[in-house]
This record gives sequence, C-alpha cells and structure tokens, in this order.
Amino acid sequence: MNDFLTFLLLSLFVVMSPGIDTALLTKRTISDGKGDGFKMALGIASGCLVHTVAAAFGLSAILMKSAAAFEVVKYVGAVYLIYLGVSSFVKKKETAAEMEDTMPAVKRSAFKQGLFTNVFNPKVAVFFLTFLPQFVTGQSQAAGQLVLMGVVYSLLSIGWFFVYVFFINYLRSWLMTPSVQSWMERATGVVLIGFGLKLAFEKR
Repeated sequence: MNDFLTFLLLSLFVVMSPGIDTALLTKRTISDGKGDGFKMALGIASGCLVHTVAAAFGLSAILMKSAAAFEVVKYVGAVYLIYLGVSSFVKKKETAAEMEDTMPAVKRSAFKQGLFTNVFNPKVAVFFLTFLPQFVTGQSQAAGQLVLMGVVYSLLSIGWFFVYVFFINYLRSWLMTPSVQSWMERATGVVLIGFGLKLAFEKR
C-alpha cells in the first residue's frame, strides 16, 4: 500500500469529523446511557465492514453504476434518518409504570440502529469506493488490501466513538436536566432531518 501512515491519518480525521454517526451517538448516549452508546458504535463500525466487503468485491461499483439501485438505497437511508429526527420531537406520555412494562419489549436495538443507518447511507459506499482504492497497489491483491484497510478504518471508528461516548456519558448528569435534554433532542433531531433531506436530494 502507498504510505499506510497517510491512510491512517486521513482515516482518523474522517472518523473524527462530525456527521450523522456523531449525531446518533450523542442522542442515544444521552437518552439511554453509555451502554447503548457503545452498542451503537459497534453497529456503525459493523456497517463500515459491510461497505468494505461491498467495495472489495465490486458491489459498490454496481451500486454506483445502477441509477435504480442507488436511488433505492438513497431514499431508504434518507427516510430512516428523517424518521429518527422526527422521533426526537415526539414526546411520549406514558406514566413511569407503563414505561417499565413496555420498554423492555419495544426498546430499539442500539446496535441495529447504528448498523442500518450506516449501511443505508450511499454516501458511505461512495466514500469507501473512492477513498480506499487510492491506497491500493497491485490489482492482483486489491480485494485483500481493501478488506484490510476497511478493518483498520472500522477499528479506528470504534476507538474514537468509544472515547466520544465515554465523554458524553461523563457529562450525562448535566445533559439529562430537562431543559438541556429538550434542547439537545431538538437540535439532534434537526441535524438528523437535515442529513436525511440532504441525502434524499443528493445527486449521483
């Protein structure tokens, strides 16, 4: 690979840049604690691995060449993000007892939420398809190199997200005050809806 250190540094900057993943992690950690935050981080990293395999074996190339496939994945991802954003504005009015009875059954999986959000974001597929190949040398081993870089990228993601979740959880007692939580929920909701709309109107 050409200059693996350059790949590591660039990947770290990409991972640390605020985006959809950061917004989701912030929302989930504040509402449900660091345990769910860590699970969501693992889900997001698993989504990166899915895109890695797709890029390595040509599925992402097919996605980019097929307008229909791109549109389907794009709109599914956009609708899901908008749904997550809108849900931030919907206040449930169950009593504490009702919530204790229903929460275990209906609580969304943090891991699946992170996984699906990442997998159904075609911009992530574009990133893996355009960024990773720049560091590949020799076409005969291209697939193996892409997989290795994708795994490294996913590990960097897990490391950074765990640090981020720990930091957010450390401030959770302050962030959980009604006024701050209400503001954060709405701010995060606006960000998610914004990302969803941006994704929906994204051109190939």
